[in-house]
Amino acid sequence: MSKVAGTVATLPGGGEPSSPVQKVWKPELYKIQLDAPAPNPVRCQRILEDNNQAVRLYGSEYHGLMGHLEAEQLLSNASDGSYLVRRSPKSDGYYTLSVRFNKRTKHYKVFYKTGPGQGHGHYLREQDKHYETVHEMVADGLINFHMQLHASPIIQQINQQTKNCYQQSPYMTLNRRKLRALSNEMGKSSVSASVSVDDCDANTTTVADIPVDNPLISQQVTQQQLPPQDPMPLVYEKPHNFKVHTFKGLNWCEFCANFLWGFTAQGVKCEACGFMAHNKCSELVPPKCVPDLKCIRGVFGTDLTTMVQLHQCNIPFVVRRCVEEVEARGMLQEGIYRVSGFADEIDALKLALDRDGDKTDMSEAAYGNVNVIAGTLKLYLRLLPVPLITFQAYPSFMTAGRNAKQTEQLQLMAEAVRRLPPAHYSCLQYMLEHLKRVASHYAVNKMNEHNLATVFAPTLIATPQHMTNLTEEIFMLSSLITHCETIFASSSSSSSTS
Repeated sequence: MSKVAGTVATLPGGGEPSSPVQKVWKPELYKIQLDAPAPNPVRCQRILEDNNQAVRLYGSEYHGLMGHLEAEQLLSNASDGSYLVRRSPKSDGYYTLSVRFNKRTKHYKVFYKTGPGQGHGHYLREQDKHYETVHEMVADGLINFHMQLHASPIIQQINQQTKNCYQQSPYMTLNRRKLRALSNEMGKSSVSASVSVDDCDANTTTVADIPVDNPLISQQVTQQQLPPQDPMPLVYEKPHNFKVHTFKGLNWCEFCANFLWGFTAQGVKCEACGFMAHNKCSELVPPKCVPDLKCIRGVFGTDLTTMVQLHQCNIPFVVRRCVEEVEARGMLQEGIYRVSGFADEIDALKLALDRDGDKTDMSEAAYGNVNVIAGTLKLYLRLLPVPLITFQAYPSFMTAGRNAKQTEQLQLMAEAVRRLPPAHYSCLQYMLEHLKRVASHYAVNKMNEHNLATVFAPTLIATPQHMTNLTEEIFMLSSLITHCETIFASSSSSSSTS
């Protein structure tokens, strides 16, 4: 990284040469899903003489007895995502769902089953997913239609992945140090077990006699070694126990790094370790299940909204603790946020935060170089699957930044921040106000608003992949830092009056 004040060398995709972990998540499928049409029920405008059961099941989008030609005519001028439920003239034991997509109307037989457990609700075929409401069924269907139409090359590429991807997967990338430590512990325990067995009968016992009921250690654990770069050098085998799972919030496949798209049953999750993957990707994951992954999975690389909901807070503790430490002893540090800390120390602090959470010791005694704290904060923000300035809000921020009239620019920026999800809104405000305070010490630390924007633009903004010229993004972020108080005050007052 450049040592010259106000400049920073960056890599495509927002990585930094000195970073211990580069950006791992692939946002393309997520951005495609954002454009999927939303369900839009077409309400029935006439009084029905149909049975009450259908009205109870489907509500006002139920249109009673209606043929497919009449349904197509009713939906012919409707927007994509519009749908209705009807009873076909020759139906027997089912109703028909008519959905508009890609300027065409599709018709499906829809059924309903009552009963406890997961096998109840609305469904299309007996072996299909079941939904609490038809609205959920349509939402899931529209996403899948949209992905098939616009994301087929990416999905095809995912289906052609090989097992070689595992070593470069987000799971390995984010947890490398923790997996290595766990592997060393397993190695010690397995060697101890092997020695005790040999003591009992050195002449008759072989490695193959090690009990197979130890799920972590394979028969070759004390003999065979993987390449040294593997974070888990000991060879062991324990198959994953993958089950189809409906994920809440935004989640990414830990094998291929692509988004788990869909509304329900987006992929699979291992019941023993929590490994999340697409169905197809799960078939390629090696049998290296590490039970109780809760002890391994941390906060880095987890969606921001998920984090604040999980910890019941407005600002993730990683951001809060790092900011507090920088403000306590780094405000007068020349080149703060531009000068990098040592990568191995940043990686060690990342491990500590993942393991110990808010109780992590970040004092000067533990991390004397405040640039390590600053680097860890940048790393956390860089690894967010959805950047702080989200993909959806990014165009609005850029439009505002291009406006030459400051009054209009600030008004547009206030509108842009209102487009952010609550967790992103609060965290962005917190970070901008912090950077504003850092810039106020420019005379000493040599980091004004523009210099800070140059450093943070690849980290905070959802820039297009492989984009290297961030001149406009830097200018926009610099303006955000400079006028953050005005922008968020205006945004807050507009929200309260609307």
